[in-house]
Amino acid sequence: MSIVASLIGPVTGLLDKFVEDKDQKAKLAHEISTLSDKYAQELALAQVALNTAEAKGNWFQSGWRPATGWVCVLALGVNYLVSPLAAGIGIDIPQADGGTLMPILMGMLGLGGMRSFEKTKQIEGK
Repeated sequence: MSIVASLIGPVTGLLDKFVEDKDQKAKLAHEISTLSDKYAQELALAQVALNTAEAKGNWFQSGWRPATGWVCVLALGVNYLVSPLAAGIGIDIPQADGGTLMPILMGMLGLGGMRSFEKTKQIEGK
């Protein structure tokens, strides 16, 4: 619970002591009770604006996901293709740690899968 939400009840209770007009009191109570929602909406809109600005960034900012994907693909290629083939001819090639590699790859594949699901349901950007 936010600080604003925790203050709404006591502040609305004080209106009975200081405001005598019932219409004015009801109007002020409504404004105070919606204050938390307005604040949350402003925060959400600020986050959307920040996300939009970050999405318009340069290649280095927007290209980290594909770069991470390619690093994972190269590491898997070395682990499961190059290293075993090289071991067959007597060359020892060190392998990447799969315990570190797999959570990164599975997380990226999961996010990609959710993005594909959004596109098939035509709910992207909502």
